[in-house]
Amino acid sequence: MAEKIINVKDTDQIIGLFGTYDENINTIQRQYDVVVLSRGTDIKITGSEDNVSRAAKAIEALMKITGTGERVSDQTVRYIASMVDDGNEELVDELTGDGICVTTTGKIVRPRTLGQKKYIDAIKSNTIVIGVGPAGTGKTYLAVAMAAKAFKAHEIKRIILTRPAVEAGEKLGFLPGDLQDKVDPYLRPLYDALFEMFGAENFSKYMEKGIIEVAPLAYMRGRTLDDAFIILDEAQNTTSEQIKMFLTRLGNGSRMVITGDVTQIDLPDRKSSGLIEAMKVLRNVDDINIHKFNEKDVVRHKLVQDIVKAYEKYSSERRK
Repeated sequence: MAEKIINVKDTDQIIGLFGTYDENINTIQRQYDVVVLSRGTDIKITGSEDNVSRAAKAIEALMKITGTGERVSDQTVRYIASMVDDGNEELVDELTGDGICVTTTGKIVRPRTLGQKKYIDAIKSNTIVIGVGPAGTGKTYLAVAMAAKAFKAHEIKRIILTRPAVEAGEKLGFLPGDLQDKVDPYLRPLYDALFEMFGAENFSKYMEKGIIEVAPLAYMRGRTLDDAFIILDEAQNTTSEQIKMFLTRLGNGSRMVITGDVTQIDLPDRKSSGLIEAMKVLRNVDDINIHKFNEKDVVRHKLVQDIVKAYEKYSSERRK
């Protein structure tokens, strides 16, 4: 039976690490088959030598995260454990930097996985980034955060967010109201992210002035978008013609982020996805980065990650 004691200077970090009803530390105990106890400013780990060593690495990495004031969730614990298993626990420093921006509630927006960090770095260093991955990986949210950061730093003058108004089992005609009322539900995720970054009052003010524009993809035709941060969401539901039209709207001083999940295509009549075609066509073009997320980058509820993995396994078996 091996034993290791980790000394912590700040007891608040221990509270943040253990979580509500010790849920975080219970996850570590189950993951590594160890016993973890807190005594004052000491954390004591007992178990087999290998398990104690890995659990200690996970706890020390998590302490770096709590040291930034970041809340440790079950998802965080599971992700750090996977980093330890892959021998990448030292890379946790990449997730504890200054962050992207601060929301209206004072929350610092940071990448929560290495995949998210690479995505952010790609947006910083490329004019066009295509972010592809399963639900819950933060593709849209982080893109909006980067747009807010660029706007506040006066790097761009406008933020334009768009997505194709493709129904997932419902018809637009059944919804009440005029065209804008009909498409608003499809743009709601974009509104939610903007509210968080700017606040409802500033968001309304910027919308009135045309500084922020949220519109269906069809509204982009015939325009040249200069000095703007442009985000195309749900791009898996574009046709080849639509995504080509969108890409050629790029003007001087602008940046584009295209996000999508190629496993959730809602196009009618078995039309091929423009996003899949664009990834093939543009893969060797300079200043365009194609970033692929995987299930480890899912930052929603644990079940979302399990659902993604289950569907990937099912699809793989069907292909075989």
